Amino acid sequence: MVYKFSLTDPRYRGRSIFAVFNFLFMALLMLCMLLPIIKVLSDSFEAGTIYGFNIIPKNPTLDGYKYVLVRGGSEYLRAFGISVLTTIMGTFIGLLLSAIGAYILIQREMPGNKFFGYMFLFTMMFSAGTIPTFLVVKMVGLYNSLWAIILPLSMNVYNLVLMRSFFEQLPQALFEAADIDGCTPIGTFFRIVLPLSKAALASIGLFFAVAMWSEYVHYVIYISDTTKYNFQVKLRTLVIDDTFTLDSNFNASLNTVKNAAIIIAILPFIFIYPFCQKYFMTGVTMGAVKE
Repeated sequence: MVYKFSLTDPRYRGRSIFAVFNFLFMALLMLCMLLPIIKVLSDSFEAGTIYGFNIIPKNPTLDGYKYVLVRGGSEYLRAFGISVLTTIMGTFIGLLLSAIGAYILIQREMPGNKFFGYMFLFTMMFSAGTIPTFLVVKMVGLYNSLWAIILPLSMNVYNLVLMRSFFEQLPQALFEAADIDGCTPIGTFFRIVLPLSKAALASIGLFFAVAMWSEYVHYVIYISDTTKYNFQVKLRTLVIDDTFTLDSNFNASLNTVKNAAIIIAILPFIFIYPFCQKYFMTGVTMGAVKE
């Protein structure tokens, strides 16, 4: 016998009401998140300063983007390049450390396996604080270096734990078969574990990339040379600074330039996320089910 779903069926009436409520709530939530982005996008093409909400600019212009990318020239482009460099290097190093650390922690026969696992978890709950961390960074010679940004952000225990949870879901028979065939642990890691972990690598890599790209506090604390600031720090300075003047050649207001800079800052991940979405949706549930 085949049962068909019907909104009028008393058995499904409660579920249907809940489904409709979920849809309306998520639609409202999505609208609340999209409206500010639409507002900023519209104002980035508006030549004058607009107070209120306009989807279509009344006086469209590209001079806001031209100012950031051309007139701002060396300053903003250098900051954008530093953001790209630190994001790529930090994501690569973070994935490398997380994957190797997670692979080591799933080796149950390794002496001290549980001890190291608990020590990693301990660092998630307790940290030395800003001042001790700053002193350590300065003592090891990383102060005023981009490595002071890349290395601390690359050592993320939460991402390591997520990666370990994913590795633990891999069939044990694969490891046993590789061991029988004479494959070394390193060979098993590169030939079996990593190729089967694309979802985990994509989702955790996205976590690292977003954190690296959006970083602000570490630059203010550990970097004293303003030429080494990333685009986020320059963006904040631009947004709160009302003292700079635009050339008469640019048909744009200060508000136009600020909004254009904000759009440029969020564009990379708008283009990257669609390519990582299928892996990300799989990766966010990794470790949720234990068999």
